[in-house]
Amino acid sequence: MAKLAIRTTFLAAAMAMAALTASAQGDLSKVEIKTTKVTNNFYTLEGSGGMVGVLVGPDGVFMVDSQFAPLSDKLAAAIKKISDKPIRFMVNTHVHGDHTGGDENFGKMGVTILARENLRYRLAYPNPGANGQPTPAMPSVGLPMITYDAPVTMHMNGEDIRLLPVKAAHTDGDTLVVFPNNDVIMTGDFYRSVQYPNIDRGNGGNMNGMLDGLAMVIGLAGPNTKIIPGHGATVGRDAVIAHRDILLTVKNRVMKLISEGKSQDEVIAAKPTADLDAKVLEVGMTRDRFIGQVYQEIKAGK
Repeated sequence: MAKLAIRTTFLAAAMAMAALTASAQGDLSKVEIKTTKVTNNFYTLEGSGGMVGVLVGPDGVFMVDSQFAPLSDKLAAAIKKISDKPIRFMVNTHVHGDHTGGDENFGKMGVTILARENLRYRLAYPNPGANGQPTPAMPSVGLPMITYDAPVTMHMNGEDIRLLPVKAAHTDGDTLVVFPNNDVIMTGDFYRSVQYPNIDRGNGGNMNGMLDGLAMVIGLAGPNTKIIPGHGATVGRDAVIAHRDILLTVKNRVMKLISEGKSQDEVIAAKPTADLDAKVLEVGMTRDRFIGQVYQEIKAGK
């Protein structure tokens, strides 16, 4: 029965994530792309969904993530304004549709997509939708052509682009993207500077892996490093340390409540984050979701 309950929880989490993605996408016809110059040849593009990173130079354009499919033309147009070179490569930081939705369109433009092997599998064999019906698989043109599960370094536009796998964090296909010469780190969604964390257990996420990923960021970042999260404003190393400390505090408090025999509903009702909420932007529904995810992981013994 315990294994059945865990599988049911995973399915429910996957269905909830699909519903959230669909809700976040909504009507994108009015979305405008905001371009921010971060360094001499590195930019971020904000539209709807996850943050997009763009490295430009004589070798062409390197992208991080693709947001939702309806925004592909707008993103490509925004890139044309900052570089007349072709978009040659894109890496996906994780599987969610607000970061991979445009992959098919960019693949058709001739962009070579890179990602973790697990991410490619989850695009090809996605979890069911919110209504329990099968989710369409990513067409082959939008699937990563190059996959990896060990660190990869690309050399482009005078930059050493480091793709660092983060084992089972927000999902089981996360990648940390480091641009050392620009002193920029892109985390994808295992670090967000808004809301409580989301451990997508239905897609293989794991809190200990998330903590490991945050430790990687903290270890790599210097005093002036620009850390660009999957969602939210660019931050420095201290903000990531504070975020990591919140995760550890919640984990320890939930462990104590579980040791007292409390159920998931009772743990949530105990408000273990009450004194932490003021430190988190846009708390909303993410607080109780996170507490529940931590509870499930501890109960599952992972």
